[in-house]
Amino acid sequence: MLRLFSAASLLCVAQFFSLGATAEVRVLTSIKPLQLIAAAVQDGVGTPAVLLPPGASPHHYALRPSDVRRVREVDLVYWIGADLESFLPRVLASRDKPSVAMQSLAGLSLRHFGEEHDEHAGAHDEDSHQPDQSFDEHDHDHRPGTLDAHLWLLPANARVIAARMAADLASADPANAVRYQANLAAFAERLTALDQRLKSRLAALAGKPYFVFHEAYDYFEAAYGLKHAGVFSVASEVQPGARHVAAMRASLQAAGPTCVFSEPPLRPRLAQTLTAGLPVTLAELDAMGAGLPVDARGYEALLENLATVLAGCLEAL
Repeated sequence: MLRLFSAASLLCVAQFFSLGATAEVRVLTSIKPLQLIAAAVQDGVGTPAVLLPPGASPHHYALRPSDVRRVREVDLVYWIGADLESFLPRVLASRDKPSVAMQSLAGLSLRHFGEEHDEHAGAHDEDSHQPDQSFDEHDHDHRPGTLDAHLWLLPANARVIAARMAADLASADPANAVRYQANLAAFAERLTALDQRLKSRLAALAGKPYFVFHEAYDYFEAAYGLKHAGVFSVASEVQPGARHVAAMRASLQAAGPTCVFSEPPLRPRLAQTLTAGLPVTLAELDAMGAGLPVDARGYEALLENLATVLAGCLEAL
C-alpha cells in the first residue's frame, strides 16, 4: 500500500511528524555535487556543508587545520573515495563518527578509464564508439584501468547516493525520518522527469565531434549517448612540446567544425594555441556545479547546465 503514496503525500506526512524537531544532523561533503544531493535529502530539515572551496580541485587539495577540525567534528562525512580525494583517508581514520565513501556503495554503475565497455556500467554501454584520441600523458589521475571517480554525473548513481544519505540521516535523526524519505521520493521523481527531458534533447547530438580538457564526463555521456572525440588533458604546470601540440591540433583539423570544452574557473592557455584559425568553438563544462545554489534542486541544475552547454555548442555545428 505504501507505494501508492506520491512524493507530495509523503511530504505532507513528513511535515506533520517533524513538527517540534529541533536537532540538526551536521553533514559535511567533500565536494559540491555531493552537497547538492545531500541538500535534496535534507530539504526542510538542515543544510549540508562542503569541504572544498569553489574552484579547488579534489585531485590536489591540501587540507588546512580548520578543515581537519571540521572533518573530525561533524556527524556525517560523505566523500567519493581515495580515487578522487586522496588527501582525506588519513584524517578520516581519526574520526569516531560515520564516514561514507560513495565509490564503495552497492548498486553503483562504475566506469574505469581506458575501458570502452566497463562490465559495471550497466545498460548504457550498449552503444559502440570509436576509440577517442587521448593526449593525457601528464594526467596521472586518469591512468588506464583506474576508477573514473566522477560517478555523480550518472543520474542512476545519484539515486543510490541519495538513498544512502536518507537512510543514514533517518538513523541519526529518527524524528525526521519520514521527511528524509519523502525528500528522497521527491528527488527520485524529479530525476526521472529530468532524465527523460535530457534524453530527448541530446538524442540528436550523438556522433557530433567534440573535445575536452578533462576526462570527467564519461558517466554523463554514457547516460545520454554522447562521446567525446579526444582529451587534451595536460597538467597546468607542464607545457607540452611542439610535437605534442602539433598532434593535438592535427586531431582538431581532422574533425572539422567542432567544440572544445574546458572547465571553470580557468581556461587552459593551450586552448587558444590549439584552436587558432580552426572552425572550433570554445566553451566550458562544469562538472562540479560551481555557483549553483545549495537547495533541493541544485543537483538537477548541475545536469541541466551540462546538457545546455553541450547542446548549445553542438547544435550550432
